[in-house]
Amino acid sequence: MTLRAICLFILAGVAEIGGGYLIWQWLRNGKPLWIGLIGAVVMVVYGIIATRQEFSFGKTYAAYGGIFIVMAVLWGWLIDRRFPDVREWTGALICLVGVTVMLIKR
Repeated sequence: MTLRAICLFILAGVAEIGGGYLIWQWLRNGKPLWIGLIGAVVMVVYGIIATRQEFSFGKTYAAYGGIFIVMAVLWGWLIDRRFPDVREWTGALICLVGVTVMLIKR
């Protein structure tokens, strides 16, 4: 996997989780509508970023799913201040191993 692909996966993860988080803040925590609208725009940007990957659609989204899990655990820790337990770290590591297997080029 190239550095470009890794950067795109991380950027897509920040966009999807960040956009979803803003929508969550609007709908679940009573933040203003404009927070939710910004979240929706960021989610659209996520969809655009994902198309820049070098892999096929299925491989991109399957691999991204594993990376998303790790980033979501980190987001919860860093933004929501909820330290992940051993099962969450273990599951995230298993997902990264799966992503690595999927993206190894022959």
